[in-house]
Amino acid sequence: MEIKILEESKNKIKFELIGEDHTLCNILRKELWADKNIEVAGYNIDHPLVSEPIIIIETSGKENPKKALLDAVNRLKKRNKELSVEFKNLK
Repeated sequence: MEIKILEESKNKIKFELIGEDHTLCNILRKELWADKNIEVAGYNIDHPLVSEPIIIIETSGKENPKKALLDAVNRLKKRNKELSVEFKNLK
């Protein structure tokens, strides 16, 4: 996975997520919407075979979009760890 920043300002970031598809982008978008400071969280893939996802995040200005992204990733990591523990405890 590689990240290519296309646009960045105080409350907005737009980047290309090279090597990923709807799976990661959709869960990331959904988790970003859990943040009350997020005003826009979405992505677009022009063509699934030849295009890379472009993710756009805009905040209200109270939070940096990179921080909002990192916070969302950390929440997802925590949920994934919890799922892993639950799965290991299945009998």
